[in-house]
Amino acid sequence: MSDLGDLQSLTSSIAAMVSPFRNYLNDLYEKYQPLNEGKVADYIPELALAKPEWFGICVVTKDEQIFEVGNCDQLFTIQSISKPFVFGLALADYGREYVNSKVSVEPTGEAFNAIVLDEVTNRPYNPMVNAGAIATADLIKGQNSTERLKRLLEMFKGYTGRDHDINVPVFLSEKATGNRNRAMAYLMLNFGMVSDKIDETLDLYFQQCSILVNAKDLAMISATLSNGGINPITKQRAVDEHYVQDIISVMLTCGMYDASGEWAYRVGIPAKSGVGGGILAVVPGKLGIGIFSPPLDAKGNSIRGVKVCEDLSRDFGLHLFNVAKSDRNLEEWIAGGDDLHDF
Repeated sequence: MSDLGDLQSLTSSIAAMVSPFRNYLNDLYEKYQPLNEGKVADYIPELALAKPEWFGICVVTKDEQIFEVGNCDQLFTIQSISKPFVFGLALADYGREYVNSKVSVEPTGEAFNAIVLDEVTNRPYNPMVNAGAIATADLIKGQNSTERLKRLLEMFKGYTGRDHDINVPVFLSEKATGNRNRAMAYLMLNFGMVSDKIDETLDLYFQQCSILVNAKDLAMISATLSNGGINPITKQRAVDEHYVQDIISVMLTCGMYDASGEWAYRVGIPAKSGVGGGILAVVPGKLGIGIFSPPLDAKGNSIRGVKVCEDLSRDFGLHLFNVAKSDRNLEEWIAGGDDLHDF
């Protein structure tokens, strides 16, 4: 990084430290940290090891400011949050029309792990349900399983700016208990939606779900999308700008399991959750949000994470379709100023 880049990064760090927005996030953390609701995922033993009190909120702006509160460095497996980004890599490999011939983009009222395809086209409904995620994983190019996995990990490094590891015990547990996903894969093979490399593709899918991330990573990923596909810190492009709209569109309509409609109505920010307790949310052109809190609601979404996003959306008018003046101006609260006061 150049001396000018170092100076800009230092300036952004100092601005973030004194910003009123940091105090706002601290208040949110204090408000919801005592919340004692929900259940940590336990369908495999490794997920059940997460501590319910873990809670981190991170926000990254497109101008390099990073705000962190709580357990933002605590690692956990990305799980379903990986799905929109593997979809993005498939788009880069094959283009929109071919990918859409294999995976639709329609919301579904079915459970995310339902063994069901579109009755007319035989496609999985969207890339956020397990069947659709397996179909997109199947599209990832590579001469062998190692090369395909390497490409996935390099893709995530482009978003976060750092290398990522696979949680091997989680991967092995996902593989050992993945018979339902195998059934989906073979059903799609029957209709020509996936190749015959079923075991290799399923291993890739289980591995992508087992990638280790933290709340800061999630915020950096979403900030990269917010910034048109360019990581705001490293300045490296992670995804073609033409596919950013594809990724965040399916996040808005399908990213929060069976609560996606309610989320779009109440929060209105493209987001994706995972049963590991993570939520990432994208405010296009402004910032990215990453939240980690393991206790989940009945839909599989982090309870604290949902509430934090609800407050952020309401207080700063972040809903995509909001036209009313909000109580707080986001840019002013991030930048600071003498005219700001608490509400």
